[in-house]
Amino acid sequence: MTVCPSCGQENPEIARFCLRCGLPLAGTGTRRARREERRLVSVIFVDLVGFTSRAARLDPEDVQALLRPYHHTVRTEIESFGGVVEKFIGDAVVGVFGAPTAFGDDAERAVRAALAVRDTAAAMDAADPRLDLKVRIAVNTGEALVTLDARPALGEAMIAGDVINTASRLQSAAPVGSVLVGEETHRATNEAIRYAPAPAVVAKGKEQPVPAWVALCEERDPGERPLVGPLVGRSNELEVLRATWERVAVDRRPHLVTVIGPAGVGKTRLAVEFAAMVEDRGGRAVHGRALPYRESTAYAALAFQLKQLCRIFETDSVDAARKKLEDAVSTLLPPAEAKSVTEHLGILLGLDSSGTIADRENLFLSIRSFIEAVARNEPMMLVFEDLHWADDALLDLVEMLAARLQDLPILVMVLARPELLDVRPGWGGGLVAHIALMLRPLDERDATDLAVHRLADLSAEDSVDRAADLAVLAGGNPLFIEQLAAALAETGEAPTSLPTTIRGIIAARLDALPAAEREVVLDAAVSGRVFWRGALERMMADPQSLTTALGELERRGLVTEETVSAFEGDQQYSFNHVLVRDVAYDLLPRARRRERHREAALFLEEVSGEFGEVEAALARHWRDAGDHSRAVDYFAVAAADAERGWAKEHAAALYREALALVPESDAERRQEITRRLALAKAASIHILDARLLGRGDSKTG
Repeated sequence: MTVCPSCGQENPEIARFCLRCGLPLAGTGTRRARREERRLVSVIFVDLVGFTSRAARLDPEDVQALLRPYHHTVRTEIESFGGVVEKFIGDAVVGVFGAPTAFGDDAERAVRAALAVRDTAAAMDAADPRLDLKVRIAVNTGEALVTLDARPALGEAMIAGDVINTASRLQSAAPVGSVLVGEETHRATNEAIRYAPAPAVVAKGKEQPVPAWVALCEERDPGERPLVGPLVGRSNELEVLRATWERVAVDRRPHLVTVIGPAGVGKTRLAVEFAAMVEDRGGRAVHGRALPYRESTAYAALAFQLKQLCRIFETDSVDAARKKLEDAVSTLLPPAEAKSVTEHLGILLGLDSSGTIADRENLFLSIRSFIEAVARNEPMMLVFEDLHWADDALLDLVEMLAARLQDLPILVMVLARPELLDVRPGWGGGLVAHIALMLRPLDERDATDLAVHRLADLSAEDSVDRAADLAVLAGGNPLFIEQLAAALAETGEAPTSLPTTIRGIIAARLDALPAAEREVVLDAAVSGRVFWRGALERMMADPQSLTTALGELERRGLVTEETVSAFEGDQQYSFNHVLVRDVAYDLLPRARRRERHREAALFLEEVSGEFGEVEAALARHWRDAGDHSRAVDYFAVAAADAERGWAKEHAAALYREALALVPESDAERRQEITRRLALAKAASIHILDARLLGRGDSKTG
């Protein structure tokens, strides 16, 4: 029998497609090779208070009748935020965010989902007190080993690690009707969620109490970030936008402007600065954001804009909102047209639950008519943020507006990540009045300037001295600079691990890649920031697909083919951002790392002359492949070469790495390496003394 990897249905050997779900069957037999990765995940643990004792007094069917709506509610809330329900354990529900797909804000999603579960359970309980739904909820963030192709519906576990155990302990300590979060979750979400401090939790198996906070409510809307400090390094882009607005306002020529860039590069910050410029010049800017989850309508981003134009607030009643809409439309359009436009926009805004629209063209025409009427009174800019999250309906609407608006001072501005171009490769194509701005990371000077500002704002010590290193590590990404600066200011030292927010954003970008390209990135990460095609060919099952995959990764700005290679006849590449390489490497489980390090070492032995820096690289690859004997040999040779070149301090460091790998039982080898280490250390001290003596002589002279 062949077991379907998607739904678990057993199929006859002859079947090529699953008899239950219709998906293709890969291979034969019931065993599947597990796909595992190390992931940063956020676990939500929900439990009913006192249900065990209550269930003991009930008939099993009554227990099921109580649990069914509770389980359905919790699952619905978790999945609406992009999470996955991993398991039901009686009255407990365990959900996971960040696996099998990361979205970049997984900890925030998990806490928002927990708050939604809390509020929905309270509302259900208030509506029917017989349910007695009192819940305790916890959210904890940490690293886990994730089985990517696990089937939770069939009882297969998805995650393993202490993160889930700690979530369980936090849930047990949570106040009734509350959400308790761990330290890493709090650190990743404290700008989006309002918290109150809670007593540290004394948890079984933990040496130290676990810090905890109670999540109270949402502090800001999804996708929003506080804007801090000056706008740095975007003067050229602002000048392009200013000139475009002048053409829109003066010549009454509608334009579409698309700003494309990865998360954190500063798209929203640029748009806010530009919007202020537009308003200073007599225009009006309205913003709408495509939400990544829980949208009640496909046109939510447009709905935000329409509400601003009609001065409708979320606190307005339905009747008050409908009146404001009618007044706005009737003021701008003739009565014959105003009636249908008001009806259509009312349905779009959720003000008329019983109404219907004959077809999409009628809806689009009403939207266009209203926006054109507004623009006749004043120049206007519509800003659509995070359009990479939008579905086809909203993308079609924006393209329609850009194509059909004529002779009016309207600028349509779209902010999106590069994934938009995967969904719509021809975005903006065929439009005469379209400008695409690729927002790239800041250059070294601007990144350092921003880092100085952020460190100074946070009162970090030695901010000027540390800013350059921080800017290089962040790769010019303004959000990464901000997060790294905050981590440095909090501890007073450079962070030893990446902040959760940065890891999440990069992991989400990797998860958005097609499978073949993503596999290449993970394999390449083993070689380091610089890697070679030949090494990848040894690791891949289908080396023929490399050309396409590497070309796409270069187009996406993740890697660059270098013009000169260290190995003749082999293509050399490098990661454009060291953090992308680091996060990709961290995703690999230990077994796969060892396999890939072995292939990288064999590649270097095959193509290199085994001298210079290659010896040290071979030593580290064999060490990480688990072959310590070969690693020690290469470390020793590399150290000896360094000694001959009078790089005594470097030689001593290599001898230390070798000594750490020699077992205690090999006394002779340890003695020899210890002797050579001592000689290298002594020589490095003499060199330092000579340097100091030379400085003293120069000062005397």
